[in-house]
Amino acid sequence: MKVAVFGRYYNNTTTPSSVEILFNFLIKNNIDAYIETQFHQLIESENHGIKDFQNYKTFSELDNSFDFLVSIGGDGTILRSTIFVKDLGIPIIGINTGRLGFLATIHVDEIEIAIQNIIDGKYKLSERSLLSVETSPENKDITALNFALNEVTVSRKNSTSMITVDTFLDGAYLNSYWSDGLIVSTPTGSTGYSLSCGGPVITPGANNFVLTPIAPHNLSARPLVIPDDVEIELKVDSREEQHLISLDSRIATLDNGTTIKIKKADFKIKMIDLLDESFLSTLRKKLLWGEDKRN
Repeated sequence: MKVAVFGRYYNNTTTPSSVEILFNFLIKNNIDAYIETQFHQLIESENHGIKDFQNYKTFSELDNSFDFLVSIGGDGTILRSTIFVKDLGIPIIGINTGRLGFLATIHVDEIEIAIQNIIDGKYKLSERSLLSVETSPENKDITALNFALNEVTVSRKNSTSMITVDTFLDGAYLNSYWSDGLIVSTPTGSTGYSLSCGGPVITPGANNFVLTPIAPHNLSARPLVIPDDVEIELKVDSREEQHLISLDSRIATLDNGTTIKIKKADFKIKMIDLLDESFLSTLRKKLLWGEDKRN
């Protein structure tokens, strides 16, 4: 079995213990593990109790020979790991050393059990839709990695003034949002930024996207759920000459008037779900649904 390991931080009490438990368990089970190059350097610069760490191989790119990828961190780390996985179909599992963790659901005390279950084939795969982005004129920062697992967001840049986001669905005019920005979210991203702006929770398997305005100045502007086969076109105008676009955690600057086309990507990301987990149980645990004395 060949496993990729990715993380972004190694500077608190949770991450080192998670890393040590994971790597020592991988060694014990003779699993061929590769560590992302920069994460390897972070670990190497700190004190750790990982046996034979110097013998671990590293990667800066992945290929389809890997069986799965382990993300150590929060949901943001999983989003960043998709940059390496891309369209290779490598399943991802997340060890949660962050805060809430809708995607990274494995706790430190569950690492060995979780990895053993994966080795034994006791898991299921959840396929997650992504958004792809094209701009006219072309922006090289976006073209290089033009997909997002959670959301694509347009927002104001160096201004406290609102922006206007002209929005079209399959070429038909929908609305001009006077707001701080507009979020186009996948079902996976519906529990993230979109949720904090009043958007609905959407189950991962739903064939929908949601448009969620950020602090709209139109009281009637509400989140809108749309089919995921619709092509969304955005154009931004504002008092400033430029605005921001973000694809998950990656941010680029666009000139006003740039045409932004957003649609469903032609590939999906695979997440590993253990058999005793479900999206519904995650909602109850993370959002405290059902926390009522009557239940």
